[in-house]
Amino acid sequence: MHLPEKPQPLPEELDEVCRKIFYLVKKAGGRALLVGGCVRDALLNVPVLDVDIEVFGLGSKHLEKAISRDFSLDWVGRAFGVFKIRGYPIDLSLPRRESKKGVGHRGFEIEEAPYLTFEEAASRRDFTLNAISWDFLSGEIIDPFDGREDLRKGILRPTSEKFSEDPLRVLRAMQLAARFELQVDAETVDLCREISAEDLSPERIFEEWKKMILKGRKPSVGLHFLNNCGWLSSYPELEALVGCPQDPIWHPEGDVWVHTLHCLDAFAKERTGDDWEDLVVGFAVLCHDLGKPATTAPGDDGRIRSPGHEAAGKGITQRFLARMTQQKDLIEEVTSLVKTHMRPVELYKNKAGDSAIRRLARSVKRIDRLVRVAWADMQGRPPMEQSEFPAGEWLLAHARKLEVEESVPQPIILGRHLIELGQEPGPHFKGFLETCYEAQMDGVFETLEQGKAYLSKLLAQE
Repeated sequence: MHLPEKPQPLPEELDEVCRKIFYLVKKAGGRALLVGGCVRDALLNVPVLDVDIEVFGLGSKHLEKAISRDFSLDWVGRAFGVFKIRGYPIDLSLPRRESKKGVGHRGFEIEEAPYLTFEEAASRRDFTLNAISWDFLSGEIIDPFDGREDLRKGILRPTSEKFSEDPLRVLRAMQLAARFELQVDAETVDLCREISAEDLSPERIFEEWKKMILKGRKPSVGLHFLNNCGWLSSYPELEALVGCPQDPIWHPEGDVWVHTLHCLDAFAKERTGDDWEDLVVGFAVLCHDLGKPATTAPGDDGRIRSPGHEAAGKGITQRFLARMTQQKDLIEEVTSLVKTHMRPVELYKNKAGDSAIRRLARSVKRIDRLVRVAWADMQGRPPMEQSEFPAGEWLLAHARKLEVEESVPQPIILGRHLIELGQEPGPHFKGFLETCYEAQMDGVFETLEQGKAYLSKLLAQE
């Protein structure tokens, strides 16, 4: 890929603050450098939203003294000199030495080392493209491991043999390969095969998957790598998709794994920019066919089918996500999309009525999410991709008319309406309200006045 000679300028506010920090460090006798992902992104012309600054030649106390006159600091790693500039997306740190003393990412002994050489400091970073430094004042680029050349070639390569000390770097390779469409070099793939997941926390694992879902230009690249290096076995729900057959007439692209990767790439081209919505939809696309390995079998006519795979995928999806995150709302919302991802086409074929659409909205919370998942599913069948998705357009139009495109149907009859009709508040309210809501779902009434009339008849029957 083409790289400019110089990184693109930082956003105006970040530029101003960084210059001030660099001058303060220089005045105190140190040297500040922009490091890591912000330099990589600036070279790739990707918007830089936050920066990391590494300071050489000053200890943490001297650095704090130099900066705190003009900025408020929040320490996040006082023991080894890492803090944030309050109010700005800026992390400030010192070079440090790390030595592996135990198992897992916590098994490191860390000490600040402000007088390391630039090459020694960069060698502790994971990949060469993240080991490039930029002197913001002079414009000098310090690139001891030829990270810019690896960027040009589209290669992901570690800086040193210490790569294997932190197994999370395998997942970082996954998400970086997906985000920038990079080829992980063969030696690194072989190295990753020898690394075990050992003591990785769910929170750290989830963050890498989240980055791939939200930022991956081509998620299939990252997941191909995960499969090639043997790490897919850590995710048996996904590994089961590999080799799971599909009807070649309906799925000419190949097995369920290949189909899923095509679906994810289609999703990545149509993100909305709303991180929560994209996270829910992205994970739903990843998980939508997890039920197929358990339900796939040839029929009497010899054709391969997976009856009930949507429902079967519910528990599998819950288990897969629960090992990564405790966000119950995410798990519930993804699961609801997995078990209903075939419904848009089914409702369209049957020309379903308003009641079915209302109930579907109640189940998935947002019809527009479900249509995005179903659309990605349809796109994952090359060469049978469809530029148009009539089932989705039909469902969205009806959901919009019913005002349930982006929300669940709100109950028309509430507890206060029972009170208005002379009822004393109590446990019996729940039964009346549920009956009214079900009637509303069925289209028995659509307005408040109609709802009150229905409620009055209901009470009269008691």
